[in-house]
Amino acid sequence: MIPFNHLGWIFKYIGPAIYPRKIRGSLCRFLMPLSRSASVLDLGAGTGIMSEFAYACRPDLQFTAVDPAEGMLKYSAEYIQTHTAYAELLPFDTFSFEAILIGEALHHFQDVDQSIQEMVRVLQNGGSVFIYDFDSSTFMGKILCRIERLFGEPGNFYPPEVLKKKFESYGFTVHISHFGYRYTIVAQLRSI
Repeated sequence: MIPFNHLGWIFKYIGPAIYPRKIRGSLCRFLMPLSRSASVLDLGAGTGIMSEFAYACRPDLQFTAVDPAEGMLKYSAEYIQTHTAYAELLPFDTFSFEAILIGEALHHFQDVDQSIQEMVRVLQNGGSVFIYDFDSSTFMGKILCRIERLFGEPGNFYPPEVLKKKFESYGFTVHISHFGYRYTIVAQLRSI
């Protein structure tokens, strides 16, 4: 396993470099329709880099970061509320968040289906999810997936089209954008 609990200081400084401008722009567009002071969950947050990019676009939002590695979370910005927890068992009430951000983290989740069920539980009616990750169906994505597995990580890399179907099965409408060997997914929970 990658010792994330001891690598927060590295990820804090190199993390921003792996988020291309196009991805940050997609994130800002995703955030624009959210209500003022909306609660946003950064899931698998690491050092909170997704929340920092989101804050640059929408400083009025309320950010909460969750990661199992406390050593990563301690490098989060002061305006981010942090919780040490797993995506499969979130310590929040039902309907707590208007949006969820997942940046290069979904492939680390032990049980992706259980994680999606938890997202559905904590999202408000009509809430949305923004995912940024590597596409395992591309050459570079396959290399990254193998490296992760060599380090003992779950390596739950899904091609975006497979992930789309998975989220749709939980009641989301899904839009995929491709950026070379990376992708974003915007998934909105259908209103009940």
